[in-house]
Amino acid sequence: METNYINQIPMAACIVDTNGYVTAANALIKNVFVYEDISGSKFFTLTGVKRAELLDVNKNERVIEKNDRVFRLKTNENPKEDEDIVVFFDEATARYSYMTKMESDRAVIAFINIDNYDEFMASTSEDSKRTVPAQVDSMLHKWADRFESPVVSTGEDSYVMYTSRGRLDEMIEDNFSVLDDVRSIEGQIDFPASISMGIGISAANLRESSDLAESALELALGRGGDQAVVKTDEGTHYYGGTMQTVEKGNRGKSRVIAHAMRALIKDADKVLIMGHKFPDLDAFGSAIGAYSICKFLEKETYIVLDKRHEALDTIYEQAESTGDYEIIKPEKALKMVTRKTLLIIVDTNRPQLVESEELVEACRNRIIIDHHRMTEDSYHNAAVAYIESYASSASELMAELMQHIAQKRFINKFEAEAMLAGIMVDSNNFSGRTGVRTFEAASWLKRAGADTTEVKRFFQMKGEDIMIKARAIGNAEITEQGIAFAINNVGGENSQIINAQIADELLMIKDVQASFVLGLTDKGKTIVCARSIGDINVQSLMEKMGGGGHFTSAAAQPDKPLDEVSAELRRLIKEIQEKDDEFEDESKIDVINRRDTLY
Repeated sequence: METNYINQIPMAACIVDTNGYVTAANALIKNVFVYEDISGSKFFTLTGVKRAELLDVNKNERVIEKNDRVFRLKTNENPKEDEDIVVFFDEATARYSYMTKMESDRAVIAFINIDNYDEFMASTSEDSKRTVPAQVDSMLHKWADRFESPVVSTGEDSYVMYTSRGRLDEMIEDNFSVLDDVRSIEGQIDFPASISMGIGISAANLRESSDLAESALELALGRGGDQAVVKTDEGTHYYGGTMQTVEKGNRGKSRVIAHAMRALIKDADKVLIMGHKFPDLDAFGSAIGAYSICKFLEKETYIVLDKRHEALDTIYEQAESTGDYEIIKPEKALKMVTRKTLLIIVDTNRPQLVESEELVEACRNRIIIDHHRMTEDSYHNAAVAYIESYASSASELMAELMQHIAQKRFINKFEAEAMLAGIMVDSNNFSGRTGVRTFEAASWLKRAGADTTEVKRFFQMKGEDIMIKARAIGNAEITEQGIAFAINNVGGENSQIINAQIADELLMIKDVQASFVLGLTDKGKTIVCARSIGDINVQSLMEKMGGGGHFTSAAAQPDKPLDEVSAELRRLIKEIQEKDDEFEDESKIDVINRRDTLY
């Protein structure tokens, strides 16, 4: 009965029982599989589709490829879990071939910039000013020609490239090798040449693709440059980003930002200042700096802070004891918001990290001062955004802005010390992510009255916390590749700070290239702190685990148990090392080929 029914169906079909096995199939099934007799076979083994998924294929299309053909799966109407399912294989090869062709031919726009062009032109010799941009131009055109994609110069340091989705897929497979080519240019300059690419693809129209490309380029530059960012209607993907952000020597931007910031503060009825959840010394120090600017401009100002770590107690209590600073809870701040209220966000640019997302939504006028690399979900609609990933800290950026707000030095001793503490904590006592401007900001704060001995008090720890650090460092595992792993199972309010310090100190061990410290928060949530001396991009690693940060300093809080996170982290590191080995082998082969050509 069952076989007679299935043989009468005018397309390939089979019956799948409640256990997921094929009980019968008609003769046309040979168009799908290489053999007709599939009775008794597991349907999942044949197609990769579970029986439970078949219950929903009439609503959510499911496609399989077999014998160089494409088939859409359909079933009898309203199949039930406790009944056999009749599965129909509707051939859609021509339709999907056409759709694939349409998708492959979809127009793609890319905006390309030479990174730090102004700094390059100001700091290089006359010969390099001519030769390096010419080399970049030549490499870019040669690379684009490989993919039959025209490139048009739109300025001294900018280009636009037109290509197709199919060609873009080839560029992605090529891993945008032009980034490596440009970085290999040798010139008499203080930093490597590099380019950034913003690529947009939209199913809507070219205008949407152009807008996506512009947004992608902004994101690439906000993340430090030397990378390609592809934005589609579905999401964002990153490629490259193997070079640390270059410090900018030109202070023109900070002067413009300071002028705009002053105007917005003056125009506001009150100012609210907010950092990230559980602020550290940099978030609090830069908030104190912003408060001093608003106080100088005679504006009603409040710092918004909910919960804090014990490590912030000393500086927080000192701020409270002065009586000079209004520190309020987010709930109170929300009740105070009007149409003219200005919100200053410091030390973060991501919605999920701010002290109060509701407060961000309530305030129409926003200023962002941050030093973290931008991500897809970063705020893009602030009135003023000073986001510079080259900077050591938000406190460094705030110190620069202060110097342009007014001619006289208007901060007091405590404010200078709070900001200096912020710079020191995020630069690991000036040993990482520091440039000339970091020391200039610190020098300015020192002249403003900052006492380094007093600043040390903000960093004092409890004896038990030091013992936790010592145990974790003593039990750390160091691989032959110079990767240090440590685990701190003692969860507590200060666990994030302690883990960050453990990661920093592991880098002091000889031959260690990167350190990863796993631990638990006081609520049992897994946290990862990652550090490197520059050869490994820990930011991209942490982004894959839902976190972020800087090239050499990053963190994540994956929603998984500690042992699973540890296994995933080791797998990701292994994949990166294997890719590096492959690249090194390819480089050796390339050198041999060139040598053979010469001789």
